Amino acid sequence: MINMDLKQEYDSLVTNYNENKFEELFKNELGIYFLKMRSVSRTPLLKKLAQELKIDISKASKGKLFEFMFCQKIPDDKLDNFIRQIYAEGRKSRIEREDYLDSQLYKLQVFDWGGFYQNAVEQTIINNYVKKIQDFEKLCDVIDSEINPKLKSYILCSWYNHWTSILIEDIFRDHSSTLPAVGLIKKVDFFWNNYPFDLKVTYFPEGFMGLKRKEKNLKPELTELKRFAKGHGIHYAKKAKKNEIFSELLTKISEDISEEAKEFIEAVHEQRKEIILEAENNPTEIIKWLYENQGTRRFDAANRLFLVLVNLKNLEESWKLKRNRKLLKAGIDKFLDDYKNFDLDELKIAFNWEGKSFTTYSTILFIHLE
Repeated sequence: MINMDLKQEYDSLVTNYNENKFEELFKNELGIYFLKMRSVSRTPLLKKLAQELKIDISKASKGKLFEFMFCQKIPDDKLDNFIRQIYAEGRKSRIEREDYLDSQLYKLQVFDWGGFYQNAVEQTIINNYVKKIQDFEKLCDVIDSEINPKLKSYILCSWYNHWTSILIEDIFRDHSSTLPAVGLIKKVDFFWNNYPFDLKVTYFPEGFMGLKRKEKNLKPELTELKRFAKGHGIHYAKKAKKNEIFSELLTKISEDISEEAKEFIEAVHEQRKEIILEAENNPTEIIKWLYENQGTRRFDAANRLFLVLVNLKNLEESWKLKRNRKLLKAGIDKFLDDYKNFDLDELKIAFNWEGKSFTTYSTILFIHLE
């Protein structure tokens, strides 16, 4: 039998979920329960859950097993224990290959998208190469034999991001204060102190850095690099793309043996460090900026935990921190230990996007290499 009151709540929650109305979904007292059930909504998992809890599903309508199981209002402790059990089963195989994967990730020497972005690449590349192959040499062989050479950099970067993201997510999900989302749920990677959060791993945004430099009456870094190059006879490809000019000049000036070059580069890094540490100490502004500067295609206002990786000595090398398991685990575990009990209202963020106001819950963790 299905409780009709629960059936009505279920219909409302499904509507909010499908329409990305997560703020409304979270307000519902059954919202968290719905998302946890959604995490195990694949038919084999629902059948296994029913079997373990001795729930008779013979009368469940065809195609409505998820609805039927939701309406059983499974106790939180039993549902949480089942989710942890399923996660542990999948985690075991990943642990066995974690050291191997770690070695593969360290084979990537250059992180360069090659001018390609997701809209320009068929999803089959992501599914058939990025997500299926862990071995770095095998991936390179397949790319060389099957893929247009122009796409090689894109695939390697996508591969690196995919597998490092799994490693990082597992660090969060292994912690006692989180409950993993074992199935794909929109906008939810784990439940932290029973609140749903979407993990976003990123680096210190160039746009925010430029904004803060402007506020400090500092010219853009590229302008300063060009000015120094002009004054010290350093040649560069002036007709190249901006990012290529920036990379060339930063490398040339960094490797210049003159005292003036050393002092200039040291000043650049100190300015960056000052802005980064100010953002870390006053995180609300950068959190709002990250929400307000989303692309249209990927916009959402879901609860987010931002993980910002920063190499304070060389910002351009921050991508390497994404595979540094020891550094990541130490920083993530300390963060979660320090916030085992927090007030969700303290994480409330209000922001604007395309003329509309949104409210969400978010926080940010900086992990940096000194």
